[in-house]
Amino acid sequence: MSEGNDSSPQAQGGDEADVRFIGLVRDWADAIVANDPVRIAGFMADEWVIVSQSGVTSKEQFLSLVESGELTHSAMDLMTHPRVGVYGDMAVVTGRVTNTAHYQGKRYDADEWTTDVFVKRDGRWLCVLSHITAAVPT
Repeated sequence: MSEGNDSSPQAQGGDEADVRFIGLVRDWADAIVANDPVRIAGFMADEWVIVSQSGVTSKEQFLSLVESGELTHSAMDLMTHPRVGVYGDMAVVTGRVTNTAHYQGKRYDADEWTTDVFVKRDGRWLCVLSHITAAVPT
């Protein structure tokens, strides 16, 4: 392939995209800490899933845990400046997050790398996929 013929997607954005998506991720985190399933759902596409060491959890499963009170969060903090890549109507946000969750009455403190994939639909950015992996302590 010649240099002038590279048709691979290129990240766009820079500071403006960083500000937009960091704000979006922080607002979503605030909704999660508020344990408000309606606000949380507003950031997710219908087909959203989260992938973790436990497997794949659907939007419906996640929100039902929040709604029932089985899963709550009392803290969620962005620990690094996220890497933001915007590719047309798709964006990828990766960063390190610490959070405190309570699941079935047990407290969990997590330090995780997260990747969220967003798509733009009807002028709104919605997350279609979240992936979390435990961070190695530094």
